[in-house]
Amino acid sequence: MPFVVRPAALEDAARLEEIEAAADRLLIDLLDAEDWPAPDGATERLALPGVVLVSELQPGEVIGFAHLLELEGHAHLEQVSVLPRFGRRGAGRMLVEAILAEAARRGHRTVTLRTYADVPWNAPFYETCGFVETRPDTPFLTRLVDVERALGLPRHGRRLQMTARVGA
Repeated sequence: MPFVVRPAALEDAARLEEIEAAADRLLIDLLDAEDWPAPDGATERLALPGVVLVSELQPGEVIGFAHLLELEGHAHLEQVSVLPRFGRRGAGRMLVEAILAEAARRGHRTVTLRTYADVPWNAPFYETCGFVETRPDTPFLTRLVDVERALGLPRHGRRLQMTARVGA
């Protein structure tokens, strides 16, 4: 299935929220996590430093997105969400590859992310995209762990940091 990846626009915000809610529902059901924290709105996401890329099945039909957050010199893959009915068709992989390429283009040497170790479409998927488990080694990355704890995410399974090398 041919997907096109492009930068998100403000007019994509409502669709991004629909996609994230649908993707989160899969995780909530798997982890029996009805207390899952609601995500920030897409308008706020689009205003953060970095880039949001969307995947389209055809022009105007956004079916997934990935958010590369750039803070404190870090490139951090904050979120990847694909509508469940388009899962396992390559859209997520294409988004991750596009984010890694964009991070390299922006001069980053690595991209980090935080995820669940044992959710099949989390850590095992990211491993196939070149990510390896690493430890938080900067104040920024340590704060991400603290935020996860405050949100209660570890009670649903082991969380880990992963890093991919990009660029030269």
